[in-house]
Amino acid sequence: MRPLLRPGDRHVFSYQVPREKTVPFLYGESPDFRAMPEVFATGFMVGLLEWACLDHLRVCVEPGEGSLGIAIDVTHAAPTVPGMTVTVTAVIEAIDGRRVTWRVEARDEVDLISEGRHQRMIVTWDRFAKKLDGKRAAWAVRPPREKQDS
Repeated sequence: MRPLLRPGDRHVFSYQVPREKTVPFLYGESPDFRAMPEVFATGFMVGLLEWACLDHLRVCVEPGEGSLGIAIDVTHAAPTVPGMTVTVTAVIEAIDGRRVTWRVEARDEVDLISEGRHQRMIVTWDRFAKKLDGKRAAWAVRPPREKQDS
């Protein structure tokens, strides 16, 4: 990780919400979600907040590195309809080694829709892949019934 960002650094990221990012499209196999109004889904909003922070980190990540979301604590205070643009402002609160914490805020053209914190960890993909291999191996030796209950 290149040490190019500092606490207090700010990043702004905008996204126009399409219909496909509304609640009925979140887990389309769920009849409960499909029955809900077409407003920006919280699950997709969280992904947008992460995307803004990923975009902010882009200048710091070295070849073979990436980042993983490790904590999120945000509100979803107002609905956003398709076609509206959501603007995320992410301000770095802290950098502790490879852990970066942002204060995030999202607004559409009318309301503050979200605020809170997001934290990401810079990782090397080859080391992370080894952890995944270990998890797959542990899962593979479980009895078949336990796998069905997962």
